Amino acid sequence: MIEMTDEALLEHIKAVNRITTDDVGIVSELEELIESAKMDLSMSGVRGDVLVSPYDPIIVRAISLYTKANFGFDNPDSERLMNSYRSLEVHLAISSEYGGGKSET
Repeated sequence: MIEMTDEALLEHIKAVNRITTDDVGIVSELEELIESAKMDLSMSGVRGDVLVSPYDPIIVRAISLYTKANFGFDNPDSERLMNSYRSLEVHLAISSEYGGGKSET
């Protein structure tokens, strides 16, 4: 399994959102969305220890969906992407590997 660092996660999120600039405002918005996604997953019952670097692919996928759904102002796919994120969020929260009522380590 390929795991991702914080820096690689940001670059991945830039790529999935088709961002090619290092504009401070855009990068700051993406960083804020990444942190919001992790907080949202945590509030839903995903264990905190899986929400830190190195990230595994399913956590990266959830963060990607969240950022794609919430980045920018006029996103016609926002609702569909958020529904996909919510579905994955529930599966993560109830799984024994990522949530399932286990306490953080």
